[in-house]
Amino acid sequence: MSQHLYLPIHTRATSNSLLDNASMFLCARFKTFQRKDTQCQAFVKRVIMSRLFRIIMISTISTNAFFVVLWTDYKTRYNLFRLLQIMEIIFVSIYSAEFYIKLYVDPINYWKDGYNLLDVLVIIIVSIPYTLRKVKGKHFPYLNIADGLQSLRILKLITYSRGIRTLITAIGQTAYTVASVLILFFILMYIFAVLGFCLFGGPDRGDVENWGNLAVAFFTLFSLATVDGWTDLQEELDKRNLALSRTFTIIFILLASFVFLSMFVGVMIIHTEDSIKKFERELMLERHMALMKEKQVIVRRQQEEVSRLMQTEDPDQGRDEPKPRKTWTIKVSVSWLQELYYEIVHVLSLMLEDLPQKKQSHSLEKVDEK
Repeated sequence: MSQHLYLPIHTRATSNSLLDNASMFLCARFKTFQRKDTQCQAFVKRVIMSRLFRIIMISTISTNAFFVVLWTDYKTRYNLFRLLQIMEIIFVSIYSAEFYIKLYVDPINYWKDGYNLLDVLVIIIVSIPYTLRKVKGKHFPYLNIADGLQSLRILKLITYSRGIRTLITAIGQTAYTVASVLILFFILMYIFAVLGFCLFGGPDRGDVENWGNLAVAFFTLFSLATVDGWTDLQEELDKRNLALSRTFTIIFILLASFVFLSMFVGVMIIHTEDSIKKFERELMLERHMALMKEKQVIVRRQQEEVSRLMQTEDPDQGRDEPKPRKTWTIKVSVSWLQELYYEIVHVLSLMLEDLPQKKQSHSLEKVDEK
């Protein structure tokens, strides 16, 4: 009996250890694996990181959004049916090619980026209507929902817009604070919904349509919080001569609209400003790094030119050299030095342009700290 009890545990432990050893072995082999197409991979990576590729993709997504707008008009869809079909095939082909190219460049880290996963989700959404039409037919009742989801294609712009990504990061950073504000707002609405039901939801003289139950009271309070049609709601209460109705409405509007909603907007503005400042600092850092690289290239070129001139203008060889050739070499060297001088001045002017911005950012940070 004991042998039968211990045997499965032993075999399970053995199988787990074998799986762990196999996974560790595969990970070690994969880390040591080297691709043989590194040059092609580097070339494709430069292509997808280039400005031209970004412009092409942004233009494609924008054009696709425009054709979706044309597709929503039934008369235009009927007249341009063949063109819309051809353009749809082109757009789907471009999105699929983009996916496979990015997956070819980095097949592992591609799945670690949230914006790449968003692109994959968009491709899946694009394929849903075709799948439903093939499987369920053209008269499937939920096919209109799948067609409506095609508007999510424009979300691919987020991948190529750094400003939009900054705003999304700011919204993500405000998630915890916004959740706290919304919880407090829900507690306030719960308290006033119960009070409103007890004060104004009576079946005899109360406003049953707006305060008859807790769900309707919540909806009425939401209208009061947004100050949308609150005068009509108050007129209904005034017609029934309900006591404390105006005091109830004024207190709730003051707390919900002027306190909680303003707090919500303030939290969003603060985090958005922080994200924009961080974005500007990153841009300044990238520009500074680009300028430093350009400066290093200029210094390297200067060293190469000086060494080349030193080799060509040897004093022992220059004695027997004719005078016109000496003057020609001097002119060439002077022209090269002038070009290098102009490049150095250009780089220094760009670096000086960043100094006032840095001073201004430091002064703003000091003001914020005070």
